Formats: sequence, structure tokens, C-alpha cells
Amino acid sequence: MRLAGLFSRATRNIAIEAAPSPRILPLLRNNAPQCRAYTQQRPRCQQSMRSMFSAQNKFSTSAFRAKGKTMGQMRQRHNTGPFSWKAALLFVLTGAGMMLYFRVEKARLERKRMAEMSKGVGRPKVGGPFVLKDLDGKEFTEEDLKGKYSFVYFGFTHCPDICPDELDKMAEIIEKVKASTKDDKLFMPVFITCDPVRDTPEVLREYLKEFHPGIIGLTGTYEQVKNVCKQYRVYFSTPKDVKPGEDYLVDHSIYFYLMDPDNDFVECIGRQDTPESASKVILDHINDWKREGKPLKTE
Repeated sequence: MRLAGLFSRATRNIAIEAAPSPRILPLLRNNAPQCRAYTQQRPRCQQSMRSMFSAQNKFSTSAFRAKGKTMGQMRQRHNTGPFSWKAALLFVLTGAGMMLYFRVEKARLERKRMAEMSKGVGRPKVGGPFVLKDLDGKEFTEEDLKGKYSFVYFGFTHCPDICPDELDKMAEIIEKVKASTKDDKLFMPVFITCDPVRDTPEVLREYLKEFHPGIIGLTGTYEQVKNVCKQYRVYFSTPKDVKPGEDYLVDHSIYFYLMDPDNDFVECIGRQDTPESASKVILDHINDWKREGKPLKTE
């Protein structure tokens, strides 16, 4: 009973509070159509508001997730730093390439400096004007050496051991340079006899053919040979007045002279050099010449 009384009093209070006050009644009577329209549209407005708030909630959630993903990427970038393994690999390769370039360039400049020093004031010049004859009897001068790298050796056909060893080396060098340059006309091997009396064109042709067909043999008179040896600073001890059939010994300098296409001396190769080391020296100079864009005669 007590609970029923409490419930009836609460219901009555709600009804009183829900009832409009006397002051509002005239306004409601005068605006009854508007109030009725508002009452009819109120559910639709409430539904629209709920839809709008629902869309806002969905938009906010997706925006928050996108923002969260971007922040995650930023944190990952912060943890790894500005360098990745690709950047590190590129850095290492670039550094190695620069070191190799500077090493090659330093070696080239050193070779160029040494070549320039050999032509400096106060130093004996290696090479100069001369007149000789090839194995076909044609005149051959220093002008015929220009346009190519020439490799000049002085010797004689009656040499017991040194000249054959050095000519074997020359033959290997010719093949190595030819294989590397893919051109047998950039490099001119030359053999100049120090014994013109015994080394006639016919003797020289048969002798040089045993070593390599590409070696150019040159001879001349005693005075012509003496002059070319003087131009190249070559020592030789061939006697001047030799009778036919007379036996004698010849001593001479044992060097190969590498001359550039301007017929300037650039390198001296001795007995201590191997075919491999000598070929490398020659190819380095040929590549330096090409790198500087200077012309080479390939005819």
C-alpha cells in the first residue's frame, strides 16, 4: 500500500511539471498550427541530428586512425634515422669510386710529370733526328715514328744471349699490347742494329722473323748508326773500319725506349722488367694519351 501511494504521488508530480503554465497557454493557443507542425517534424529532426552525429563520429574515427598511421611512420623514421641500407650502399660505392679515380689520376699525373722532366732544361734529350733504311731499302727517319707509340731497341744479330732474350720479351709485349688495344697499329716496335756491316737488310729480315713479324728492322751506314745511337744516348763499341769476314765483339746499352706520338721520350724499360710490367707501362701511357683527346695515327 505504501509503495502504491508513493508511485501515485510521483506520477501526479510528473503530470504537473509536464503541464504548461498559465502564462504559456495563450501563446500556445495563438500559435497552435506552428506548434502542431513542430511536433510533427520533431522526430524527423531528431533522426537527422542522430545521423549527423553518427557521421561525425565515423569521420573522427577514420581521421584519428590515419593520423595514428602517419605518426607511426614518423616514429619508424625517427628510429631508423635518415640513412637506410640503400643509402649506405650508395655512400660506400661512391666513396670507393672516388678513391679509385683519384688513385688512377694521381698515377697519370706522376707519369706525365716524369715524362716532362725527361724533356726539361739541363737534361740530355733522348731521341732526335736521324736517317736510316728499312729492310726494303726505303729511307726511314724520326718523322716515321710520329703518330704512334714506338718501342725502340738497339742490338745486333750476332749477340749470343742478351739480344735474343730481349727480343723474346719484345714479342710478348707486342702481343699483350695488341690484345689490350684491339689494334696492332697504335704500337710500333723497332729494332736498330749497332752492327751495320754484318747486319744487312737480308740478315736482319731472317733474324727478326724468328721473333715476331711485326718488328721493324732498321740499318744504315756506320755514321748513320753512330748518329742515331748518339740521339738516343746509347753506348755501343762497334769498331769503325772492319774488314769483311773479320770477327769482333760488340757491346751496347740494353734498354727499350718508349717514345710517345710526338716522338718524345716517356719511359725506359730495362732487363728487370717483365713482359707483364712493361706492357702495363706502355698501356698506361697509351690510355693517358687517349684520355687527353690527343690524336693517334692508325694508318
